[in-house]
Amino acid sequence: MSGHSKWHNIQAKKGKTDAARGKIFTKLGREIAMAVHDGGPNPEVNGKLRDVIAKCKANNMPNDNIQRSIKKASGEAGGVEYEEFSYEGYAPGGVAVMVDIVTDNRNRTASEVRHIFDKCGGTMGTSGSVSYMFDHKGLIVIEKQPGMDEDEMMMTALDAGAEDMKTLEDAFEITTSPSDFSQVRENLEKAGYAFLSAELTMIPQNTVALPDQETIDKVQKLLDMLDDDDDVSEVYHNAELPEEEEEE
Repeated sequence: MSGHSKWHNIQAKKGKTDAARGKIFTKLGREIAMAVHDGGPNPEVNGKLRDVIAKCKANNMPNDNIQRSIKKASGEAGGVEYEEFSYEGYAPGGVAVMVDIVTDNRNRTASEVRHIFDKCGGTMGTSGSVSYMFDHKGLIVIEKQPGMDEDEMMMTALDAGAEDMKTLEDAFEITTSPSDFSQVRENLEKAGYAFLSAELTMIPQNTVALPDQETIDKVQKLLDMLDDDDDVSEVYHNAELPEEEEEE
């Protein structure tokens, strides 16, 4: 899930079990299927597929899995048709939530997502009800290595076409416009950088402080249940969650 710091979310996922990693790979496989459906199986001419492959590699998805997903998606017989769309709503405490979906059954997914919001004290919203609170950006996260210079990293990122760079204790978060994301990512790859994360995302313009631990727990439960749903590819929110901030 994506809040106001992608790096903290990456840290939280480092200890995931094999089963949880398998679930992530399944979701990435669906994103590959959508990219192949839209632009074909050749990443050299399919920019969306190149971006998804970069996201897969940042999530440590084995190359064999990536290639198998591409072949499966490009098969002519019996292929599953997926569609992409988003839901918007509110978690407890007035937290804005956006949910990206990749599914082969819109009705099933709508029922599941609505159930999660209802069960956790949230409310579903209409299209556009919270999306205006987020900025659509490309986000690339690079882990700090010994000897890496902040000023040099900033100049490299800007020269690659990035809009800005945020320096955290253990990582650099580089933001781009959506249209420049692929080129910036490829330029940084050519410069020899490896990514902890590289994807198009929604970044909240402002964050919401939660009043007490009970509300924090309710919000976290809703976000976790959404993240665990197979049809959910990404969850974005604007909550300030202490657990994420303190994760090491």
